[in-house]
Amino acid sequence: MKSLRFISAEAFVSNAEFARKSLSSIAHNLFPLLFKASYLLEQGEVIHDLVKNWPLVDFNMGNLLGTTVDYQEDLSHRTCAVCLESCLTGLRDYVLNHPSPYVKRLKVVDLTGIKDVEVQFCECKKTMGRWARTQLLSKLCLELLVYLQQMQCNPGTLEISIDVLIDLFVTERNYELVVQALLKKCHCPLKICCVSFRSDNLALQKFFYIIKLTEPSLLRKLEIVHNVRLEMEHLEILFNSIHFPLLMSLTLPARTFNVRRFTATDEQMLTNIGEKLGEMTQLTELSMPFSILTGRIQGLLSPLKTPLKKLNVSNCSLNHADMAYLANSFQVNHLEALDLSGHNIPDLYPSTFFKLLSHSSSVLRSLTLEDCNIQDTHVNMLILGLSPCQKLQEFKFLGNPLSSHALKQLFTFLRELPMLKNVEFPVPMDCYPIGITYPIEDINLCRFDHQKYESVAEELKFILLQANREDVKASTPLFGSYDAAVQETNNELGAYLIKSFKEAVEKFTISLNKMS
Repeated sequence: MKSLRFISAEAFVSNAEFARKSLSSIAHNLFPLLFKASYLLEQGEVIHDLVKNWPLVDFNMGNLLGTTVDYQEDLSHRTCAVCLESCLTGLRDYVLNHPSPYVKRLKVVDLTGIKDVEVQFCECKKTMGRWARTQLLSKLCLELLVYLQQMQCNPGTLEISIDVLIDLFVTERNYELVVQALLKKCHCPLKICCVSFRSDNLALQKFFYIIKLTEPSLLRKLEIVHNVRLEMEHLEILFNSIHFPLLMSLTLPARTFNVRRFTATDEQMLTNIGEKLGEMTQLTELSMPFSILTGRIQGLLSPLKTPLKKLNVSNCSLNHADMAYLANSFQVNHLEALDLSGHNIPDLYPSTFFKLLSHSSSVLRSLTLEDCNIQDTHVNMLILGLSPCQKLQEFKFLGNPLSSHALKQLFTFLRELPMLKNVEFPVPMDCYPIGITYPIEDINLCRFDHQKYESVAEELKFILLQANREDVKASTPLFGSYDAAVQETNNELGAYLIKSFKEAVEKFTISLNKMS
């Protein structure tokens, strides 16, 4: 609901020309109100001038666009390209705006509160994701330096120092630009401060170089994701050469660990990595998907001095000992999010899985069990395990061979979980042709009776409606949950994969020629 103040602010900024001319006579405490109103109406020119003349000490996007007294709707999930570009160019022009730097008070700009989501409601239908924000800010910082060098500006302008907190996203395509911006940071009035860093599609040598430029001592989140060929020995070098005292979240690329080829040296390396993780006293989130960690979970996690809140060990080939350690460790009592996808839970460790859920039930909010071979005969077991998890908000179990009947039985239970908001369920097994085996290959994922699926999906949603649970979103994202970062850079990711495949074929051909 909008307050009268907010309605008045909307009316004021709706006339962009009048609003821009009148900013000099506006009280300073009204700037945040006008900014949110301008953002809602996508008044780019007004947003630019508001930021260009910002009279306050800080500019926090999360707070400005989040729930406020005057307008409760949270706009921080709107990554509108018009609004964000106007905001960033306004920030550049703030530095150049007044002849005297002494009237400027802005010291901190926080862009980390912007949330990238799948569905956007902005009218322009153009979004600016994390990668594009990284690109634009780096470009503007370099342009600002060039302008200051070419023009005879007030000497005091160069004394302006504004920390710009941002979540950097670097790939091969924007690497050089971001490196230049970070290298020249000390000379630029806008100081890029990296709070979280994501690296995709980047050569390992380049990753090691740029991560040192980001001031790792301030880094809170590190994501090394697709096509960064980081293996265990590289991880040990990283931790030995760089200290991450504030790191709270660490995501490692697939196959970082592979214990099947372990030697005595590898064992020592794993121990060293575990000790380094233990030194990260702020670490609460750890993701290591598609590594082979059989029998080694305890060695990695036991040195941790603070409990994890999020753990992703999907497709990590965990054995009984690993699951027993997780179920009995102090970590499990604090886990808010757990991903055990890719493990045959019903056959391998049903009792320890029950124990794990029981111990984490008081705090567990997100559980992912994709491709876990959960069948109709296991539904009662699953319901029994989930029953204590009354705080569960999200449950994902794609890729499991469950029939329509079993899904209805499961949804009848799920609707009773009071805090549940999101469910990702598989296409029912009986919608696929006879002969389809699990886990289903990507080529066969869409080979199901779509009409029958839609009918079942409606029945499942009706089960929720019968219990007045319209608040629960139920869906079947065939190729996994939406990832804003992957969506934004999917063209580059695809090109990189094609290039890697071509290189592999060329090496294979050379080897064959040598053999012949």
